[in-house]
Amino acid sequence: MNANANILQNFHVRVIGEGDNYLVLGHGIGTDQSIWTKILPYFNYGIYRIVFYDLACAGTVNPELYDSVRYSTIDAYVDDLIQILDALNINRCAFIGHSTSAMVGILASIRCPDRFTILVLFGASPRYVNDDGYNGGIEILDTVHVFQAMELNYRAWVHGFVPEAIGADMPEAIQEFTRTLFNMRPDISRQALGTIIGTDIRGVLGQVTVRCHIIQTARDLSVPLSAAEYLRQHLGGRTTLENLKTEGHLPHLTAPALLGPAIWRSLRRP
Repeated sequence: MNANANILQNFHVRVIGEGDNYLVLGHGIGTDQSIWTKILPYFNYGIYRIVFYDLACAGTVNPELYDSVRYSTIDAYVDDLIQILDALNINRCAFIGHSTSAMVGILASIRCPDRFTILVLFGASPRYVNDDGYNGGIEILDTVHVFQAMELNYRAWVHGFVPEAIGADMPEAIQEFTRTLFNMRPDISRQALGTIIGTDIRGVLGQVTVRCHIIQTARDLSVPLSAAEYLRQHLGGRTTLENLKTEGHLPHLTAPALLGPAIWRSLRRP
């Protein structure tokens, strides 16, 4: 099996649709590509070929492929995305990135600006931890407690975290997010979260030249409006920010009827 086939198999890459344009979907930590199921009806498969893949930390990916040293920085996830585009011979695409994959898409567009027509980012932050004059939403001391809780009793941490991340009393969504978190090996889940919490891409945002559209829910446990607004102000490309009238960090799971059309509008906007 050649290298291209390996990368496509390892990350369960799928392509659906018959359009001339590519749309690549990148999910966040704690989920996998199944998270996109509810918004797929809002896309036009005659216009786009839609590419799905799983991040290396996802519970669907063979954990033996997860190199704890390599994935200690977000750059490894960026490498994976670019290798997937290479394997599929995709020279131009629109990219939709949720949470971690929003960071991945931003960094990939800096490396290869000509490969991206637009970045649609939601649950997106350039840094999740507060800093002097910057509100990322999380205090650094709180992250210590999170990692301690994950290590002490992963199942209990998941059951406590998921309802807050969902942001609404939606048993089906809570059950689904719980399922994908439990699919992850706990040590991989802890490290992947640590990698992202430790990432700060504020210093490179001005290097982005691709058009960006940010979608922000009214209340997101992980990403305050101030972080989304920081992105809008500092991304180098033409950037717009849209407020979605729903709550939670996973609107593709909890509010697909709002998120799907919002994404579609952003893709069609000149």
